[in-house]
Amino acid sequence: MTIAASDTGASPLAAPAAAVVTLGMYDPPFLHAEQDALWAALRRALVAEGVEAFAGRLPSALDRTRPIGEALADPRLALGHTCGYPLRTRYAGRLKPVATPVYATPYTEGGWHRSAIVVRADEPAGSLAEWRGRVAAINGPDSNSGMNLFRAALAPLAGGRPFFSAVVETGAHLASVEAVAQGRADVAAIDGVTFTLAARHAPERVAGVRVLAVTPASPGLPLVVPVATPEPQVAAIRRALDALLVDEAAAPARAAFGLVGFEAIPEATYDRVIELENAAIAAFYPRLA
Repeated sequence: MTIAASDTGASPLAAPAAAVVTLGMYDPPFLHAEQDALWAALRRALVAEGVEAFAGRLPSALDRTRPIGEALADPRLALGHTCGYPLRTRYAGRLKPVATPVYATPYTEGGWHRSAIVVRADEPAGSLAEWRGRVAAINGPDSNSGMNLFRAALAPLAGGRPFFSAVVETGAHLASVEAVAQGRADVAAIDGVTFTLAARHAPERVAGVRVLAVTPASPGLPLVVPVATPEPQVAAIRRALDALLVDEAAAPARAAFGLVGFEAIPEATYDRVIELENAAIAAFYPRLA
């Protein structure tokens, strides 16, 4: 769908010398070439829309050496990608969503997504309730897909008591898959887009697990800009995203990611992640362990 917003006609602002871009939320090593192709196409469109006049010179290549959180906090940020939970917690009042990518996966519905709850492939248990007392893996405590949605799925089952005997933090979704497959954990919630990309392009990464259940849904991972970003710049970014969707040179990369569109989800809609958190707290299940 077209997300472009009308330009207000405001004059470009004085630009800093350089801009920061971070798009690492869905950037597994086995898709680096495709991600680079998407950025090259998007950068062309952003330059054509005059974004450099607002944000400064856009990087020719993505910087994968810098932590995502550090880049998102940089005052020179021109475009970033983050998770919905930190958007409404750590980055509340600092970042705002521009558009949410839409991916074709079994775990997405438009700009909304779910996580796949995975267990070892040879585990006989057939319901999530049977995993009480086991060890869970999470990618990080502020992850919506790896923790918050997982907690929301478990809260009705926990009965106000600890559900897992322990929770191990792995640092990444595919590391959580590996922990489950290798027996260092028993169950994990994996971002549905990440799980689908691995199943399509690196099936060996998910071969040792099976999907037991799915979590409740929430808005997907948004592309973001600093809250002070002027609306003409936001409109230009949205037009560039529309252009990316019809750039023939980027078609193979779009297909590799299953990227089929962008949705302008209102910022308030992301309060869904806080509603899920509050529901878990009200059920006396504030933590996974």
